[in-house]
Amino acid sequence: MRRLFRRAAALIPAAVMALCTGLAGSADDYADVVKPVYGTKYNNPISSQVFCADPTAVEYNGRLYVFGTNDQQQCDETNPDKNNTYEKIKSLVVFSTDDMINWEWHGTINVGEIAPWIRNSWAPSVTSRVEEDGLTHFYLYFSNNGTGVGVITATDPTGPWSDPLGKPLIDYTDPKLKDCPTPFDPGAVIDDNGDGWLAFGGGKAEGADTVCPGSSKIVKLGKDMLSFDSEYVTIPAPYFFEASELNYINGTYVYTYCSDWDSHETWPYDTDVPGACSMICMKTKTPLDTNSWEMCGECLKNPGEFGFDHSNNHTHLQKYKGKWYMLYHSLALKKQMKIKGGYRSICVDEISVDEDAVKINGSTGSKEGVRSPPESSSAYEAHSGAQFCRQAGIRMDQTDMKSPLAVSEGSNAWICFKQADLGDTEDLILRFTGKVRGRGKVDIRLDSTDGELLATLSSHSAELSDCVSEPLPQEVSGVHDLIFIFSEKDMTLTEWQMTSEKKPLGATVYVLVGAGAAALAAAAFIAIRVKGSRGRKARADSET
Repeated sequence: MRRLFRRAAALIPAAVMALCTGLAGSADDYADVVKPVYGTKYNNPISSQVFCADPTAVEYNGRLYVFGTNDQQQCDETNPDKNNTYEKIKSLVVFSTDDMINWEWHGTINVGEIAPWIRNSWAPSVTSRVEEDGLTHFYLYFSNNGTGVGVITATDPTGPWSDPLGKPLIDYTDPKLKDCPTPFDPGAVIDDNGDGWLAFGGGKAEGADTVCPGSSKIVKLGKDMLSFDSEYVTIPAPYFFEASELNYINGTYVYTYCSDWDSHETWPYDTDVPGACSMICMKTKTPLDTNSWEMCGECLKNPGEFGFDHSNNHTHLQKYKGKWYMLYHSLALKKQMKIKGGYRSICVDEISVDEDAVKINGSTGSKEGVRSPPESSSAYEAHSGAQFCRQAGIRMDQTDMKSPLAVSEGSNAWICFKQADLGDTEDLILRFTGKVRGRGKVDIRLDSTDGELLATLSSHSAELSDCVSEPLPQEVSGVHDLIFIFSEKDMTLTEWQMTSEKKPLGATVYVLVGAGAAALAAAAFIAIRVKGSRGRKARADSET
């Protein structure tokens, strides 16, 4: 009987609401909502607000921090329709996530101010370790144009960052690098012994050919991660072009790099021939032994082979919360914006890795990106309003890189948080709570900008205030996208979450009786109108 009451209580209010809506007129469908540059259908790229490329990542305090080349700087300082030639870039972007779908853009690291001697800062590679002071120290290596490698350090992934050397760690003028004319694109890793390693390289060694360029290098880092504890050793990487990266999996060093644009017809390895400008993988247990490196084959095709336009290629392989992911870049955002310059955007897809065999399975990405988070994104936990998958009409306030803010540029701007788990809400009274700055309201809709209205957070202060919605008028459960729509300009939602409490049995009965009475009243009203109409018609017929 109680289950019957619950079902009736859920159905009757909906029927009454539909009837009232029909009498009162249709609800606001947000026809004037700000249209997005990149819609909510796809999860790649990770940001529709900034051009960025050459990803690297590190985990810290349960979050994954992703760094990349700041293509946006080149775009802003030149022209969106001019070719991306990278020479203006002297900064790096920083993102973080805890679910691989919704991302927080923390801002940029101004490497040009931190290390004023640099020419540029491209293609970073980050690694970290806990040191004697008990703090986690981050080492962020980057390409100083094509002339070498620099490094900056911090004890937090959002900084502050410092320049410990005041000069390049690697420079093309080093006579030991005469067979590596472009010593850039670093890839760093720390193994289980605590030893650091750095791979890098570009160009061709003197007298080398396309099949064996001879310019891919690896070196063991010193204990301070800022010096070297070995000579430079060549990795025999066929068709090597750029984009070195290192991983350490099950006692094995895994090296990935981008091949050149040639056809790769000469391929004396027991793997499929990799495509042009694809990512190739090699592995070894003894990285300083040139002859020990084993060919594993292609680990990511060129983005032009899986739905994006062809572009250069750069990847980072990352394990996070028990799953493996491939980060890379594409030209998806620039194509959507219909600009001509080759400005890139970071993407990510889940990928299969056999850790026992140290084998990367599958070699394509997708527009869809990561389909589901590695762990449930509970709506009942506090979430930053600056962490989202898609947006429209939003600017970022990154004054505090640790706590960036998403600010509405005008009315009906919005953010979309994807894959929020609302759980099983039967017998629960649900509300949304949030911290809102700015006078206005934040409407929360289900699955789309014109979806079902779940709740409204109303703010009557220009200052940050705690807001609580009315109880949700319907039961919702399961995994949904949540759309937060701002009614006014300069509004900020700094934090949000759902709350729940048990419905008292009396409340259920009250809702059932009250809704039932309303439904009966409405039915009686309709019956009277119908009866009256029939009576009038009968009188008219008798008169004729």
